[in-house]
Amino acid sequence: NINAQIGFYTSIAGLGLNPNDTTFNGDVTVDAGWFDGNATQNFWRSAENLTLNPVSGTNRWAVSQAAPFRRMHVKGGLNLAPDGYGWASGGYIADSKIDGQVGPYSQQQWYTRDSSVGGWGNGVWNMTFSGVEGAPANSFPEPPYTTLDTTPISREKPFLYLDGADYKVFVPEKRENARGTSWANGTPAGESIPLDQFYVVKEGADAATINAAVEQGLHLLFTPGVYHVDETITIDRPDTVALGIGLATIIPDNGVTGIKVGDVSGVKLAGLLVDAGPVNSETLIEVGPENASADHSANPTSLQDVFVRIGGAGPGKATTSIVVNSDDVIIDHTWVWRADHGEGWGWETNRADYGVRVNGDDVLATGLFVEHFNKYDVEWYGERGRTIFFQNEKAYDAPNQ
Repeated sequence: NINAQIGFYTSIAGLGLNPNDTTFNGDVTVDAGWFDGNATQNFWRSAENLTLNPVSGTNRWAVSQAAPFRRMHVKGGLNLAPDGYGWASGGYIADSKIDGQVGPYSQQQWYTRDSSVGGWGNGVWNMTFSGVEGAPANSFPEPPYTTLDTTPISREKPFLYLDGADYKVFVPEKRENARGTSWANGTPAGESIPLDQFYVVKEGADAATINAAVEQGLHLLFTPGVYHVDETITIDRPDTVALGIGLATIIPDNGVTGIKVGDVSGVKLAGLLVDAGPVNSETLIEVGPENASADHSANPTSLQDVFVRIGGAGPGKATTSIVVNSDDVIIDHTWVWRADHGEGWGWETNRADYGVRVNGDDVLATGLFVEHFNKYDVEWYGERGRTIFFQNEKAYDAPNQ
């Protein structure tokens, strides 16, 4: 019986095509003993693509932002609160099956998408469900359940798996009006891409090498590490997969933009943390150029578990964190955070005026977490935009209040 304690910058993931291919007899645990029972800083970790047999019958996953629980099968219950029921500020579950009850207890808010649960215990401020079998009925504000029968558009995150002795990346296909997991019927629908079609980004790789690989037609698999880039990573090829594992982190140097995606269809950015550098960047992530207008509804570009941090680990600055100019983009679970604690934060120390700006039409955000920006957290100018679950805190450190 194993108890895997999942700490900061740690991911645990199975290597099967189906979560039931990798069974873990024990627990995948996040608790808050390190912070006196307060789980509000349990960030930047993940569990994916596993089946769990919890020792006590219930697995504890007491997390806050940027800690996704994806493609998991828990043969028992799931406790989302720390031991002692201290504060917690989550959270996100997708494409998962929880056979028993989910117990939020002290969790302030939570979003669950395209999953199956055996029951749901309670709500504090905001519990949101879309496409979840077993979810409680819509009853906001008392109890605070917002429940949609289906998710209008979704596409699960790409993931690394083993096919015999060969590593591949599986790219799930888009679903419309989804309900329940993508793998309930066995083999999921989508495309397998052999690893030899990827440039495997390792420590020491620079932006020029990464961009050359994309231009040659390769996808990107970022291994765990911190990557300083002195020029923008540019993805202009449709259907490119840029997948990070183990919270791979990109730090733009000298004020460049970290990642730019062209106005093309089907790009998948996933599993990446973009951490602002000390020289101000005008933007950190851009999807599409200004005035982008192409129709991508049949094959949207997606950002999944793509996180942004300005300050917290050290001084950082960025005028705008994420700009979405393309139409039809799916933003599926992001935490865009101007730090309010840690290292290198203060009203001007980690200056970041704008969090997320959406100019594109028909953009869908499923799990949008944005906090503490100097001017505006979210600006949404595009038409027919939709957000399912929004978590936000205003800046605490404004000098004149």
